[in-house]
Amino acid sequence: MNKNYYAIIMAGGIGSRFWPISRTSYPKQFIDILGTGKTLIQNTYDRFLKICPPENIYIVTNENYAELVKTQLPGISDHQILTEPVMRNTAPCVAYGSYKIESMDPDAVIVVAPSDHLILDENAFVNAIQKSLETAAENDCLITLGIKPSRPDTGYGYIQYTKQLLNDDFHKVKTFTEKPTLDIAKTFIQSGDFLWNAGIFVWSAKAIVDSFNKHLPDMHDIFADARSVYNGDAERSYINTAYQQCTNISIDYGIMEKAENVYVLPSEFGWSDLGTWTSVYQLAEKDYVGNAVIPADKVIMYDSSNCMVNVPGEKLVVLQGLHDYIVVEANNTLMICPRDQEQSVKQIVADVKQKFGTKYI
Repeated sequence: MNKNYYAIIMAGGIGSRFWPISRTSYPKQFIDILGTGKTLIQNTYDRFLKICPPENIYIVTNENYAELVKTQLPGISDHQILTEPVMRNTAPCVAYGSYKIESMDPDAVIVVAPSDHLILDENAFVNAIQKSLETAAENDCLITLGIKPSRPDTGYGYIQYTKQLLNDDFHKVKTFTEKPTLDIAKTFIQSGDFLWNAGIFVWSAKAIVDSFNKHLPDMHDIFADARSVYNGDAERSYINTAYQQCTNISIDYGIMEKAENVYVLPSEFGWSDLGTWTSVYQLAEKDYVGNAVIPADKVIMYDSSNCMVNVPGEKLVVLQGLHDYIVVEANNTLMICPRDQEQSVKQIVADVKQKFGTKYI
């Protein structure tokens, strides 16, 4: 296992689309949403143990979740948990982890990934990451993993690539497109040169530092100036001040869409970003009429089909005459919502917060 390989797991989101199970105090990456026996962040961490040494895996998360990380990942030491004082999107998160690693190991090659994605084919995932790490170590490039699309999904970003190749497998990126309309998504699929953006990145420490210097120079200065305090007593207070100065910007928009040296590896490893209850429904086991129930111990359904049900295991739940609904109960909150209207969950959360404060959020 290469001692210069590192992983940064981004675990700072609040997962509001999975309310009421995902709460601000206990978001979805710390929950076993699929009923597999492990939480999403535990599965992500276990995957990276196959790629780099355990001491080279870093978790970037909100300071409120540091104890959750320690509890769920007992193999992680305190200095591997990088805490953010405020949410500032993914660019500061990536910069913090990358510059800290670069200060310790200038020859580092880093994979950055979200904590809450599902990977069904772990061997294919490990192979894709290892191939990307090898290529990033040898070339001045920024690599992103693209998923071969199976449908014109409007919930994902898209990457368009050219025929120009690096190391036979990595295509030069032409454009990034955020979540398109259905008609545009259909056009992308038909053209054959678009991939879903998985939000998984691989680069050398030198390449990403150079890219921040070129495309986000103010952020570069903030984290480069911290080289003398990383891994010391002053790191936390410096970072707390630094984040207040950081622009709220994604790594995609801040760097990947602007850089000239971006390549994509077309990949297939059973990926889902688990962004919505519909994505969980698509992956969950279903009965003969299409109901997905997690856990299924005490749920009785009559004349009901194609429902996504997630309720406490000790509660007896009886449903009759429901078709194509989401039924979720957690934290003294019950939500019943048509599956085709789940995009309204974020608004529901906002309304609940306005009416009842943060008690149910």
